[in-house]
Amino acid sequence: MIKIAFLQLLPCESMKKTMEKGVRYCREAKEQGADIALFPELWNCGYRIPHDMEQLNALAVSADGEFAARYGELAKELKLAVGITFLESGQFRPKNTICLYDRHGKAVYKYSKVHICDFGETDDESVLCAGDEFVAAELETAKGNLKVGSMICYDREFPESARILMLKGAELVLVPNACPMEVNRLSQLRGRAYENMLAIATCNYPAPHLGCNGHSTLFDGVIYQPERSEPRDTCVLETDESEGLFFGELDIHMLREFRKREYQNLKNRRPELYGILAEPQPEVAESLTEFSGDDSDFACNSPLFTGARL
Repeated sequence: MIKIAFLQLLPCESMKKTMEKGVRYCREAKEQGADIALFPELWNCGYRIPHDMEQLNALAVSADGEFAARYGELAKELKLAVGITFLESGQFRPKNTICLYDRHGKAVYKYSKVHICDFGETDDESVLCAGDEFVAAELETAKGNLKVGSMICYDREFPESARILMLKGAELVLVPNACPMEVNRLSQLRGRAYENMLAIATCNYPAPHLGCNGHSTLFDGVIYQPERSEPRDTCVLETDESEGLFFGELDIHMLREFRKREYQNLKNRRPELYGILAEPQPEVAESLTEFSGDDSDFACNSPLFTGARL
């Protein structure tokens, strides 16, 4: 069993205090037997994203600076893998980043959010630079190695994110989060785990921080077991909305055995028909806002939607 610690925490009034609070909870996580510790999204700044560039850059830290390095040193000291998140300074604009350190303090990967939240709002992520690659890498733990990758919050809403990670061999996806986790978003995570036969661990901020509501989760992706006549619930953990340290255990052996039995899900893919997924389709996005008739008639002008009921 791989024991994952979910640090569902409130940030402090300063980055220094936030950093040290995270360090304390990592120590507690290790004391309780954790193999991996995961933080919410943009832990160093509590997901504060000012649109004033001077203020924004003041919150950004280097990937090899004091904040991230503190957790790399801690990972080595505690022999604990740590997924630490931060607003990463860049040549042009900051990025929304997670760095996974292994139990030797080595950076296994650094991933920056590919799908940034550009919603035309005054506190969205439109001032950030998007990442340009999904990464999956081998993570060594005291209980054996496993292939790990990451999505960050909004990445969850794009099925391609988890599918690419699965195709790159990921068994566990670590997802820092900062939004209300209601039934629909939770269902997305359940679905991504199920359709890709992988585990997804998501760590959110507790209530009431920025409208977040906790409900950090671990879905193991294993829907069938030979000894059961009915499908099983893939939800291993769902926290409440309170602040705290929570744990979920991933049965990696069960997941691997399930993947061996259900390999048809990969074999039966038809990638030769999926080319449209990799092509820009701006006219489709535009058509979603162009309806013919009155509001009760949801027939789109686009030939893709004409006559359809959305």
